Amino acid sequence: MHQFIRHLPERNTPDQMRRFIDAVLAGAFLAITAPLMLLVALAIRLESPGPILVSESCIGLGGRRFQMLKFRTVRHDPDQTEPIWARKLTPVGEILRFTRMEALPELINVLRGEMSIIDPDGRSPSLLD
Repeated sequence: MHQFIRHLPERNTPDQMRRFIDAVLAGAFLAITAPLMLLVALAIRLESPGPILVSESCIGLGGRRFQMLKFRTVRHDPDQTEPIWARKLTPVGEILRFTRMEALPELINVLRGEMSIIDPDGRSPSLLD
C-alpha cells in the first residue's frame, strides 16, 4: 500500500481548492437565484419568441473552447445576418443588461468546470485569433 501512495501523481492543491470553492459557490448561488432565474426565463419567453438562453463560443484555460451561457437580451430573428451584438435590445434585455443578470446562467459553466467565479471572463476566439 505504501508504494501505491508514493506513485500517485502530485496534484495542484491551489487549483483543486479553487475548483472546490467555485463548485460550492456556484451551487449556492444557483440555489439562491433559481426563483429569480425562472422569473427572468418566463419574462423572456412572454416578451418575444426565440430561445431563452444564448451561447457564445469562448476560450478558457488551456485554450479549451466552450459555450458560455447567457440569457437572451436581444430580439430573435433567425433570418438576420447581422451579429447578435448589433441587434436591438428587448425591454427585458435592457433591464437584464443594466443589472447584469443576463450572466446568471454562467454559473452553470462554473459548475461544469469551464469557468471560474474568480476570473469568469472567457475570451472570444475572434479576439485571440
